[in-house]
Amino acid sequence: MPAGGQPAFNLAAVVYTPGTPIETLLAAAARALAAQGVRLAGVVQHDRAGSDGRICQMELEDLASGRRIALSQDLGRGSVSCGVDSAGLADAAVAIGRAVDERADLVIVNKFGTQEAAGGGLRHEIGLAAAAGVPLLTAVGERYLAAWQEFTGGEASLLRPELPAILAWWEARAGAGGQR
Repeated sequence: MPAGGQPAFNLAAVVYTPGTPIETLLAAAARALAAQGVRLAGVVQHDRAGSDGRICQMELEDLASGRRIALSQDLGRGSVSCGVDSAGLADAAVAIGRAVDERADLVIVNKFGTQEAAGGGLRHEIGLAAAAGVPLLTAVGERYLAAWQEFTGGEASLLRPELPAILAWWEARAGAGGQR
């Protein structure tokens, strides 16, 4: 929490542990907030099974347009991991940048993960939203929480991985004079 004990209303992260269906939760939050008339932008992740049955195909949904962006490359049977598609990541960065420029009510970024903790991924776009004062919601795995706290200077609300917690955060910031 920022100095004075007041929560940081413009930046929030859902903190989750392995096995939490975080992609499903953020998509549900996006649907619920959109149903309330919140003008959303940014990206949420959808996972699909790869050709060998592993969940390895990742897509990002651009919340402003509904367009799907491929985020992973199927590297085949011999691969032990998924490869992030840099072109897809660049598309997502453009979508988030546009959301900040257009002053969406809320920007959602699928997660602050491995790449962001290392200084890459969508870290720059998260910073752009924060610097512009555009409300942003993301998810942070427990193992990246220290990197998130360092990145934000502790100036972000930390939320439980539950839909009511996300909706309560949004209502609290709206009730404290935040834009809607």
